[in-house]
Amino acid sequence: MEEFLSPRETEILEEIVRNYVLSASPTGSRFIAKRKDFRYSAATIRNVMGDLEERGYITHPHTSAGRIPTDKGYRYYV
Repeated sequence: MEEFLSPRETEILEEIVRNYVLSASPTGSRFIAKRKDFRYSAATIRNVMGDLEERGYITHPHTSAGRIPTDKGYRYYV
């Protein structure tokens, strides 16, 4: 059964995947929040990232790092 993400979750996941493809480095919530076209606060983005991580779409290499997409996250993005 395919799992669906909310528009907010999808938008944040897409940004994480795009940034990782371009830079090959983890993406933090503040980086996403600073983009002029993002209307969510860093705290909101962190909460969504936590939900995405619990559901297996993203992970983080170590505690203080930003997030990177998992295989499941890439598959959803494509």
